[in-house]
Amino acid sequence: MHAAQAAKFAALGWRQTVRTQVLIVGAGPVGLTAAMDLASRGIDVVVAEIRHAGDPPNVKCNHVSARSMEVFRRLGVATKLRDAGLPADFPNDCSYRTTATGIELCRIDIPSRARRYSATGGPDTWWPTPEPPHRINQVYLEPILFSHAAAQAGITILARTEITEIEQDDDHAVARARNLDSGETLRIEASFIIGCDGSRSLVRKAIGASLSGTPVIQRVQSTFIEAPQLKELMGAHKPAWMVLSLNPRRSGTTVAIDGHDRWLIHNHLRPDEPEFDSVDRDWSIRAILGVDERFEYKIVSKEDWVGRRLVANRFRDRRVFICGDAAHLWMPYAGYGMNAGIADAVDLCWQLAAHLNGWASAAMLDAYEAERQPITDQVSRFAMDHAMKMMAQRGGVSAEIEDDTPRGHAARAALAKAAYDLNVQQYCCAGLNFGYYYDTSPIIAYDGETPPVYAMGSFTPSTVPGARAPHVFLRDGRSLYDAFGTGYNLLRFDPAIDVARLQSAAEARGVPLTLIDIAPDEVNGAYAEKLVLVRPDQHIAWRGQATPEDPQALLARLTGVAA
Repeated sequence: MHAAQAAKFAALGWRQTVRTQVLIVGAGPVGLTAAMDLASRGIDVVVAEIRHAGDPPNVKCNHVSARSMEVFRRLGVATKLRDAGLPADFPNDCSYRTTATGIELCRIDIPSRARRYSATGGPDTWWPTPEPPHRINQVYLEPILFSHAAAQAGITILARTEITEIEQDDDHAVARARNLDSGETLRIEASFIIGCDGSRSLVRKAIGASLSGTPVIQRVQSTFIEAPQLKELMGAHKPAWMVLSLNPRRSGTTVAIDGHDRWLIHNHLRPDEPEFDSVDRDWSIRAILGVDERFEYKIVSKEDWVGRRLVANRFRDRRVFICGDAAHLWMPYAGYGMNAGIADAVDLCWQLAAHLNGWASAAMLDAYEAERQPITDQVSRFAMDHAMKMMAQRGGVSAEIEDDTPRGHAARAALAKAAYDLNVQQYCCAGLNFGYYYDTSPIIAYDGETPPVYAMGSFTPSTVPGARAPHVFLRDGRSLYDAFGTGYNLLRFDPAIDVARLQSAAEARGVPLTLIDIAPDEVNGAYAEKLVLVRPDQHIAWRGQATPEDPQALLARLTGVAA
């Protein structure tokens, strides 16, 4: 446990009642991000977690999206994350092969972390952001987030603490907690509670929310192994972060965890294999890797799981909210399971902080569900659609795929093109990172223009209200986002426009507003309007060619006072 965190934990003790502004249930990546975001905005937070302090999770998520890395940059932890994970020079490529040790069909080039900021020319190098994606397993990611969060003055993490009951009234919410080691109980009073407690969420059940959608898309056997000889056996090919095996016997995925000895094997069960024990685990692993019974490996852990498409019918009940897997579950295609949860947390937490800091009404909090639930449903359908296409591709591998014959060569060429074309969009998913927008929010001033269409892999930057503010590097080399303040940001592209009335209206309401003057030639046509008002989460709230006629009315809308 971090020393500062240990001191806070010891000082807290197990008094009968603890009071905080926000209680977060769950210290996974989503809960920790929510805690850090709130603390960065001056909010006092308690986090309850059933695991021991800093315990790493099971090997799960392997990818941090560019959008999440932008968040971590703002929170001051991006560099720590970049320095962890695979060796700096280990290629982050996705390699499609007949087996992990077999014939390579094609490869999606993704730069190693040493080249992440400087690489050019590939499908994963053009990202319009100061923080491109980062391939790192959750076993490395989460302890870094925990340590960083635990060191924040406004965050207290209660390890080995189970929330057993939640109640609320008009003034506050109350959680009853139990220390899993001592059995002592604790009453936690909070202004708000956020459930980041995963797929079996107690918080979701407490607010009466239910999941609906597609309960079973595919079953997957996941096995975390130690196999020191595997890297050498794959030595005929350039290393890859992820190796996807396609053959008639067994298709699966091999993920490099440390770049040396540790690997995560996903065995994708077929539609006619309805149970996890429908196929032998050891046989499947060997068929995916392309090794025989002489090959030795050690199982570190096993976690079998069901790919679903489920979205909660509500994300909130009065003072209690849910984020991440508590609110939605889907196949982890495009790496957007954990990352969607982080997006939930960021959207919710700036709004909560605005209300708790006194410059936004409680009605602003209605925007969280209005914004995130439609996006969640849409992304879940992207993921399910891709999963179905992948399942069809795995099930359609030619029996001749490994033959050294003209027909075998033709089969490999065809599958190589199909695999690349289908999957480059999920591993280089610019649309999911930068293209999504909020089009039904009560706290955005829409102007009638429809945002551009986006897909998983592509998008068009836009200043339509609700879209992410297009990123540019300024003339002095700074990221535009690094120039942002912690509240609203008014981008002005014509210094002759007098914005004093808007500034005065913001000051009168206590709304933090940073004015940023930018020369039009610095943005390369990304912004056509002379004024663009950007929210604390980098989404556009309003735009115009002149100061709004009624600044008070605009700010009333943006802060939830008026719809």
